[in-house]
Amino acid sequence: MENPDNREEDEEDALPKCFGDLETVFPMGEDGLRKSPEACVNSCMLKTVCLRSAMYKKENGVKVQEDQVDRAYQAGMMGFFERWSRKKELSRQKTGPKK
Repeated sequence: MENPDNREEDEEDALPKCFGDLETVFPMGEDGLRKSPEACVNSCMLKTVCLRSAMYKKENGVKVQEDQVDRAYQAGMMGFFERWSRKKELSRQKTGPKK
């Protein structure tokens, strides 16, 4: 019977070095919006899994959500208290639960 732990290590070795790195696979563009580079979009077969991995890592996901909150506030789609509330919640997610 195959050890699943060894299989996972082999799969991790097969992944590109950029896999799940937010600043590589979904960098901030000159216009202040995130965009996947052409190399990822056109040639990478793991692009969806890679982008999800980058977005759902705790520190990366919170960073992207903070950017979205700031853009919504600047565009007038969110008021001060809603912005404050969401930023507070995101800050709590970054630091983890209080003990």
